[in-house]
Amino acid sequence: MARTGSIRRSRRWWGIGAAAALAVVVVLGLVFQPWLLFVDVRVDDAIPEPATSIASTVQPTPSAASRMEPAELAVPTTPAGPVDLLAGTLISHEHETTGAVRVIQNPDGSRQLALVDLATSNGPDVHVWLSAGPVVEGADGWFTAAGYDHVDLGPIKGNLGDQLYDIPAEVDLSLFRTVDLWCERFAVSFGAAALA
Repeated sequence: MARTGSIRRSRRWWGIGAAAALAVVVVLGLVFQPWLLFVDVRVDDAIPEPATSIASTVQPTPSAASRMEPAELAVPTTPAGPVDLLAGTLISHEHETTGAVRVIQNPDGSRQLALVDLATSNGPDVHVWLSAGPVVEGADGWFTAAGYDHVDLGPIKGNLGDQLYDIPAEVDLSLFRTVDLWCERFAVSFGAAALA
């Protein structure tokens, strides 16, 4: 009889232990979301091609130039389409990351950040940041962006392809010269690019 009671208590503890282990696995799964490493999300936003330059000048013939006032010699023209203000190339941080970045100014004055041919790992809570911090290569760069001011352009749309993000009008691009793919859940950079 005592042996039967001991077996029941042992089974009960095994059941409690198994339930606790299952709860831990579920919680860890929800936090780390490891299945995202095996799921790709491709985005194919239409990224505009840049106009040739932000301003061009009209060059008069030599005989016409001699009759013109100095102010008439160079006439700036508005570009017919979007222009690239800044560009850079992504480097890998905590995850292998490749692709290019472009800051595009549209004819209406609005600006967008383009991620071109992006390839990185999928992950939980990854955001696209414009950062005031530098791009640091290697493991030292994984955490750099957290120590600087940043502008969050929103969650990453996908881990592959071409993507566009609106840049708020008040953002000073002379201060925020880094693009960072920042995992907010684990406070680590997947990849970054210096804008020049």
